[in-house]
Amino acid sequence: MIEVRLVVPASVEQVFAVLADGWSYAGWVVGAAHIREVDAGWPGTGTRIHHSVGAWPVAVQDVTTVLDVDPPRMLELEARLWPLGAARIRFTLAPASEGCEITMAEEAIKGPLSLLPTPAQSLFLIPRNRESLTRLAAQSTRKHTP
Repeated sequence: MIEVRLVVPASVEQVFAVLADGWSYAGWVVGAAHIREVDAGWPGTGTRIHHSVGAWPVAVQDVTTVLDVDPPRMLELEARLWPLGAARIRFTLAPASEGCEITMAEEAIKGPLSLLPTPAQSLFLIPRNRESLTRLAAQSTRKHTP
């Protein structure tokens, strides 16, 4: 899996609260354009976010499913974007002296993108996921500021 890390000035619980708000994903996931629906019980195992990726008129509608969750420390997802494929994404949260260290690990697991070697996947995923973590950090600190 390709990993990126970021330490944010927020608690593990504050960061997980953003992850647990399925409606917030379009605000911090790079490429997500619109959240159409969030299953009741999100982020329970098996629940889904129904989303659109890309800009109109070529937006693709698909889903992201929770594979595993251990609140507030870990959330693992399968994000689909057919016809390109699907990726497994794991967020791990750990206390750090400055707040919370977020680790985002991702790998293409289905479809044509999964055929790319890891170095080729990393050329796209590392910058995209760094930006996603920067946006997640901004929401985590803003959401809980009085």
